[in-house]
Amino acid sequence: MTTVAAYAAPAAKAPLERTTVPIRPVGEHDVLIEIAYAGICHSDIHQARDGWGEGIFPMVPGHEIAGVVTETGPGVTRYRVGDRVGVGCFVDSCRTCAYCEQGLEQYCTRGSTPTYNGRDKNGEPTYGGYATHIVVDENYAVRIPDTLPLDVAAPLLCAGITLYSPLVHWKAGPGKKVAIVGLGGLGHMGVKIAHAMGAEVTVLSQSLRKREDGLKLGADHFHATSDPETFRQLAGTFDLIVSTVSAPLDFTAYLALLKTDGALVNVGAPEEPVSLNLFSLIGGRRTLAGSMIGGIAETQEMLDFCAEHGLGAEIEVIGADRINEAYERVLRSDVRYRFVIDTATLR
Repeated sequence: MTTVAAYAAPAAKAPLERTTVPIRPVGEHDVLIEIAYAGICHSDIHQARDGWGEGIFPMVPGHEIAGVVTETGPGVTRYRVGDRVGVGCFVDSCRTCAYCEQGLEQYCTRGSTPTYNGRDKNGEPTYGGYATHIVVDENYAVRIPDTLPLDVAAPLLCAGITLYSPLVHWKAGPGKKVAIVGLGGLGHMGVKIAHAMGAEVTVLSQSLRKREDGLKLGADHFHATSDPETFRQLAGTFDLIVSTVSAPLDFTAYLALLKTDGALVNVGAPEEPVSLNLFSLIGGRRTLAGSMIGGIAETQEMLDFCAEHGLGAEIEVIGADRINEAYERVLRSDVRYRFVIDTATLR
């Protein structure tokens, strides 16, 4: 195997450090991607710090990957050398279950193979985008439209599709009132996408500190959830609420903001359990749901949608030597709105 430069967490909760990791040879249907940019997702921090269970170390995080194909296997038909491509949260799945056949590989009954902190079909650990290169099967890469710069496109491979998928599934659009809980790396993309879909968009944030940003991104309204009056004023207002936050919410209070038959969809993943008064569901025939990224076809659809509407992430580009600093700033909500690693700094 070839080794490539990367930044990895050597152990749980340890600072990330420069190292090298192996990548497999380019197989029949593989593409070798020279990574240009990799977004930093809050889930990277959860996993590098064992917040979601025991991880596989050394761990190279990163599932928001944008780059260029530099080599193709002999059986590759989707891509050529020089193509601009992205890799999201998984790099394989069983391909035969009902969900894979429907293009819902993220819900593969045998479990999709995560881009990092997982094991491939040969039992080898997977390494993510905080590296110079990655080898993936052509069927698990997506094409980045030429009108999307690679740096602002990288976070779309997780943050973009994580919001696009539930907004499409629950039919956000003209005549629908949509609330996005949290204006961070995920939430700011939710505002942009829901606005582009034609929905009336409200941001529910802990304070009004980001109000000006939210309105510039496309929100029609902005409310502070720290103000009890917000929950009285907005009771029964929304068709759809998408929560992007990683902290436990008072779901009973948020469900009361829905209309009858409305849905509260959680895409954030708190480490702690949450409680719920079931009468808040029963009383309004409301739905509490979850959503996890999207399949390959839907991810491509999302990228094309973003290109059509001129949407990209709001980013701060950093060198790889600032990853540990960036992690601490993410935990303090001190980024507007996504850190993106320029992987040229690893070369």
